[in-house]
Amino acid sequence: MLVKTFGSSVQGIEATTIRVEVNVSSGTKYFIVGLPDNAVRESLQRIEAAIAYIGYKMPRQKIVVNLSPADIPKEGSAYDLSIAVGILAASDQISLDAFSDFMILGELSLDGKIVPIKGVLPIAVQAKKDGLKGIILPRQNANEAAIVEDLQVYGVENLSELVNLLNNPSSLEATVVDIKTTFEKQFSYYDVDFSDVKGQENIKRALEIAAAGGHNAILIGPPGSGKTMLAKRLPTILPPLTMQESLDTTKIHSVAGTLGAAHSLMTERPFRSPHHTISDVALVGGGTNPQPGEISLAHNGVLFLDELPEFKRSVLEVMRQPLESRLVTISRARFSVDYPASFMLIAAMNPCPCGYFNHPEKECICGSNAVQRYLAKISGPLLDRIDLHIEVTPVQFDELSQMRVAEKSTYIRERVQKARKIQKQRFEGKTHIHSNAQMHSSMVRHICQIDDASMQLLKTAMEKLGLSARAYDRILKVARTIADLENSEKIDSAHIAEAIQYRSLDKSIWNT
Repeated sequence: MLVKTFGSSVQGIEATTIRVEVNVSSGTKYFIVGLPDNAVRESLQRIEAAIAYIGYKMPRQKIVVNLSPADIPKEGSAYDLSIAVGILAASDQISLDAFSDFMILGELSLDGKIVPIKGVLPIAVQAKKDGLKGIILPRQNANEAAIVEDLQVYGVENLSELVNLLNNPSSLEATVVDIKTTFEKQFSYYDVDFSDVKGQENIKRALEIAAAGGHNAILIGPPGSGKTMLAKRLPTILPPLTMQESLDTTKIHSVAGTLGAAHSLMTERPFRSPHHTISDVALVGGGTNPQPGEISLAHNGVLFLDELPEFKRSVLEVMRQPLESRLVTISRARFSVDYPASFMLIAAMNPCPCGYFNHPEKECICGSNAVQRYLAKISGPLLDRIDLHIEVTPVQFDELSQMRVAEKSTYIRERVQKARKIQKQRFEGKTHIHSNAQMHSSMVRHICQIDDASMQLLKTAMEKLGLSARAYDRILKVARTIADLENSEKIDSAHIAEAIQYRSLDKSIWNT
């Protein structure tokens, strides 16, 4: 007897519905065809043990399982449940009539328990697109799948519970999630706040500009000056995720398996801070079975690289293309996958190996060439993609001991949101451009026009401060953001002057 059920294959953050065809006929042996990997081939041993454990029988006949389309590689253990149900239905032990147009997914333990799987959200989205009525999957994944509207979702604990559901559809209630309530309930809660930071008002101002324009930034200063503390609070002043951004971000974390059973939807902007020993594959994604890397897990959020010069050169260089295209393409012989990677890069570093070059009080013990060798670990093309270079100085005792409460992140975020709203209107109708930092050169010339006085100021700064040619566009972009924060239609000389301050690594002081 031939029975058809439905599974799913995930490549990148997109899913493909798979028809699981099970035929039980006279003969012996079990066969799984359709490009299965080892995890799929081994499923029959798990299925046989699970079926026996709940009191049903594994047919002692020829069983052929076809996973169609046959030209798509099938990976992982999520097909266990659909194959098990197909075998039981094909051997007339259960009926599938009420759930013939349902997707069934889950990994089986030997005692029949159903283990959570990855990539549920893109699977559920595709199931709805393909016209399936619903999805049956592990209970821990049910809330995640129920985010998709007009899709019946049943979460089951074990194979016995699933069999009861198939034989008696009224034995279990479908999982229902109010996505709007869930989104608002988890909305923008952070354990940290900018009011925790004493002093450093100029650095806070620079990070406000970075958040308002989506600019990448690098913090350079001695140990203990607060670089990491400031960077960790940047997400608290970024605009809240929109519903679409939330869904896109959740998709990536669902595929990576980092979502967690307690959260069906990501409502906070990600903050990823990998250690400097990370490999290039772990950063951008890849592997034998490609998985999203840290830059994709930071999509719509912040990627923080602390101690930037300590990262391997190859690791930093692989970021150059994603920083421009905001997309990572991982190619293999038979397929390629795309992972979104639209993130803000925030880096931190010491000015030299000892950490005290240009320190107001402590003397640097590094040799004359040590500073240049240290800074040379970061390539020019990578620095070219960082708009703001911010010098962080140590906080004085008087500022640390003040009882005055600093400005809260909430108030800073309100100003950032107003600036982003201006940019949203400015770039309306332009694909993949939502903030000033994403403008390309021709747009900069058109949008960031300045008067003669501002042009003369910029020319003088480039000549006298030793600014590089690549700083020109960056200064104009940052100046445009500063003007947006002040709700100014034009960029004036004050905006240009402030933007020039944020090109520390281009100044001649770092090139001596």
